Formats: sequence, C-alpha cells, structure tokens
Amino acid sequence: MGMFDFIRKEKVVDLSERYRKQQENLSSNSGEGEYADFSKDIDEKKRKLAKRLTDMTNKIEELSNQIYHLQQRVEVLERKAKVGFE
Repeated sequence: MGMFDFIRKEKVVDLSERYRKQQENLSSNSGEGEYADFSKDIDEKKRKLAKRLTDMTNKIEELSNQIYHLQQRVEVLERKAKVGFE
C-alpha cells in the first residue's frame, strides 16, 4: 500500500479556497449596506418570464390553427366519402 501513496498526493484538489473567497466577498459586501440590490435580477427574471409566456402563447395559437385546418380537411374527406351524413 505504501508504494501508491505518491499517486494520491498528486491528485488532491483543494476546493475550499473558492468557498473561502465567496465567504469573504459576502462578508465584505454585507458591511457596505443593509440590503442587497436584487432589482436587476428581478427585472431580468420578469423579462425572461414574459418572453417565455409570449413564446408559449404563440406556439398555442399556431397549434390551434393547425388543429382547425386538420378539422377542415377531415370534413372535406367525410363529404367526399359521404361518411357521417345521414
């Protein structure tokens, strides 16, 4: 077991440094003001939500039109085949 110790030592990654830097940034930012400014984040989320809703609405309208056209085609085919009329 002792002869493989050198391999483990080379592959150790210290991820705690990034965490320490984040904590330092948070502590330094909290001293500057009582409240953080999240208005940009909220505006960005609102804008993304509005775009997503618009895209979904357009897709629904497009699918609705496709369904309407398919219904029209089915009616034409029924008339040609004289199906469904008594």
